[in-house]
Amino acid sequence: MADSFDEMNGWGGSDPRAAYGEIRRWLDETPPEILQTRHAQAELLFRRTGITFSVYGDAEGAERLIPFDVVPRVLTAAEWNRLEQGLVQRVEALNLLLADLYGGQEIIKAGVIPPELVTGNPQYQLAVAGHVPPQGVFVHIAGIDLVRTGPDDFYVLEDNARTPSGVSYMLENREMMLRLFPELLQRAQVAPVETYPDLLLETLRSVSPDGADGDAGIVVLTPGPHNSAFYEHSFLADKMGVELVEGADLFVRDDRVFMRTTEGPRRVDVIYRRIDDAYLDPLFFRPDSTLGVPGLLTAYLAGNVAIANAVGTGVADDKAMYSYMPEIIRFYMGREPLLANVPTWRCREAEHLSYVLDHLPELVVKEVDGSGGYGMLVGPHATKAQIAGFAAKLRAAPEKFIAQPTLALSTCPTLSDGRIQPRHVDLRPFVLTGAKGVKVVPGGLTRVALAPGSLVVNSSQGGGTKDTWVSG
Repeated sequence: MADSFDEMNGWGGSDPRAAYGEIRRWLDETPPEILQTRHAQAELLFRRTGITFSVYGDAEGAERLIPFDVVPRVLTAAEWNRLEQGLVQRVEALNLLLADLYGGQEIIKAGVIPPELVTGNPQYQLAVAGHVPPQGVFVHIAGIDLVRTGPDDFYVLEDNARTPSGVSYMLENREMMLRLFPELLQRAQVAPVETYPDLLLETLRSVSPDGADGDAGIVVLTPGPHNSAFYEHSFLADKMGVELVEGADLFVRDDRVFMRTTEGPRRVDVIYRRIDDAYLDPLFFRPDSTLGVPGLLTAYLAGNVAIANAVGTGVADDKAMYSYMPEIIRFYMGREPLLANVPTWRCREAEHLSYVLDHLPELVVKEVDGSGGYGMLVGPHATKAQIAGFAAKLRAAPEKFIAQPTLALSTCPTLSDGRIQPRHVDLRPFVLTGAKGVKVVPGGLTRVALAPGSLVVNSSQGGGTKDTWVSG
C-alpha cells in the first residue's frame, strides 16, 4: 500500500490533509479500546435491526452482516462539487444513450459505437424498441462506482443502471455514526444524506404516467425475502411510506396495473422494481418466472405504468458499453467528460486482445456483464493456473471480457485488529433522475477492502462499508 494515495495522510506525509484534520484529532484523542467498543456496539445494533445480506451460491444460505467500519471517509465540499457535476453529466448521457438506442440509433449510424454492442447484447430488449417511458426517463436510479488514485484523480469504474443496490447501507451507516459519535459529526459540519428517501419518492412521483405526482400509486417490487438485497427493498419502501409487493400482489386489467388489497384493487402508477428484466413478465420474457406480473409489459407499452429503472437499461451498464462512455458524452452533449473512465481494453478487438493476453499478470479482467466481484481476474494476485485459465477463456470468447490496469486505489484509515490501518476503498454515489431533473445526495456508499492489500471491496467478497462525509 506504500504506492497508494492515502486520503488522510496523502503520499506518506505525517500531517493529515485538511479534509481529515478533525478525524485525525478524534483518532488521536480516542483510545483504541473505545473505538473497538463502539465497533462492537454498531455490530450489535445492526444485527438487532436485521441489516443483513445473503450471498448467492452460499451452500448454507446464511444471512450475514456487512462489516461496518467506525472511521468515516471524508471528502471536502470542493471535491464533492466536482464529483457531483461529473455524475450529473454522466447520468444525463446514459439517459440520452438509452433514448437513442431504443429510438433512431443515431449513435450507431454515426459509427461511434459498433452495432453488435447493442444487437448482440442480451440486455437489449427488442420488446420495448420504439417505446418512450413516462416523462422520457430511462435511468431513474443510478449507482456510479468511483475510485481515486490521487488528490485530484477520480475515475468512474462502473455504471450501474439496472437495479443498483447499497443505498440502505449508506443511510444506516450515517444513522449509526449519529448514534455513536454525534459530537464528531457536528464538529465536522457533515452534509446530510437523510433526505434520500424523500428525494427518491419525489423522483418516482414525478414520472407518473398521468402526471398525478402527489396522488401517484407507487410500489416497490421485490423478488421476496430470499433475495440478497431484500432488507434494502423493505427499508426503502418503509422510508418512502409505500407498499412493498411481490409479483403475486399485482395484476393487470385493461392494460393497467393494480395491487390487491383488503379493500379491493388499488391502481399502481409507478413500480420501483428490484427484479431483473428477464423475470418481470412471463408473457414476454422468461415463461417460468413466478416473480413478475403477467401482462405488465403490455401495460408499460400502453404508457399506463412507469417502471424504474426502465425496461432494457441493462444495455447501458454493460462493461463494453462503459468503455465508450467518453465518446458517448461527446456525441450527445458536445462536451468533454468531467469524470474520466479507467483505461479499458476491449477484448473483442484483436489488437486489444493481443495486448491483454501478453500482459495478463498485470491487468484486471472482467466479464462485460459481470457484477459483485465475480468472474474476474486480478492479475497481480492470481496464480499461474488462474492466469492460464483466463487466457483460455479470452481466446474462446473475447467479446465477453474487458481488461483494465490494476489501479493503486486510494486508502482510508480503517479499524482493523484493534489498530488504525490503511485499507483500499471505492465509492458508489446514488444519482436520481426524474421529470424535474437530476439530484445527488452529498456522499454515497464507501466500500472498503478489509483484507490487507486487497482491492476487492464487494460485500459478497468480504468487503465492508464506511460512512461517507462531505465536510466543510
